[in-house]
Amino acid sequence: MDPATLIGFVVSLVALIVFMILEGADPTSLIFLPAIILVVVATFGAALASQTMSDLKKMPGWFKMAVLPAKVPPATEQIQTLVSLAEKARKEGLLALEAEVKAIEDPFLKRGLQMSIDGTDPEDLRGILEGEISAKKAEDKVAAKFMNNMGGYAPTIGILGCIVGLMNVMGNLQNPETLGPMVSAAFIATLWGVMAANFWFLPMGAKILRVSALQAAQMELLVEGIAEIQAGTSPRTVRQKLTSLVPPGEQQREAA
Repeated sequence: MDPATLIGFVVSLVALIVFMILEGADPTSLIFLPAIILVVVATFGAALASQTMSDLKKMPGWFKMAVLPAKVPPATEQIQTLVSLAEKARKEGLLALEAEVKAIEDPFLKRGLQMSIDGTDPEDLRGILEGEISAKKAEDKVAAKFMNNMGGYAPTIGILGCIVGLMNVMGNLQNPETLGPMVSAAFIATLWGVMAANFWFLPMGAKILRVSALQAAQMELLVEGIAEIQAGTSPRTVRQKLTSLVPPGEQQREAA
């Protein structure tokens, strides 16, 4: 799990537990299996109903994107790769990059360079690569919306659990000694719904959009680098142009 995501989850949960202790409540009351099953399973089912069957196959990847570290290599590393390729292309021509392309692991960079070597028109090449970026952004928005949908459904489903619990309370009014625990159990479902939405599902949706933005920015950096290599720009100029696209904060962090 991404350390930042894990820290966020833990801090939120610890804050709730500390609040409950200070209020005199028992934190172990959160461990109420019926409420957990209802909120988690029913929320997932409700969100799933808004998707297509093809989306179902993508969901494992969506959850990985939401909780695992972002697969975004340092910008300086990518810039150095592009500058090295620009040096070789400048000295030996684009065809000399054929061997280099085979060793590149990034599929987006690999495709772009191969198309430039194959003589694709610069405008067509840029259009194709930018189209891929747009398609990725659109798919990532679907993933984020799925998480946000779960964040929207969870509190309401928690309320449904509370209503069912209160119905059970009304059916047992002849046993006053059991009413307190039963009312408490009913409201735990609401608590789980609100907690799941605001501690997990909505932050996961925001995380997906953040990772998507980082990945798209790096893909755009690669597009510019490929275009400069195809144009035969000097390696020094390629480095300067690409470095100017990196946010100052990221430049300082990588330089440290």
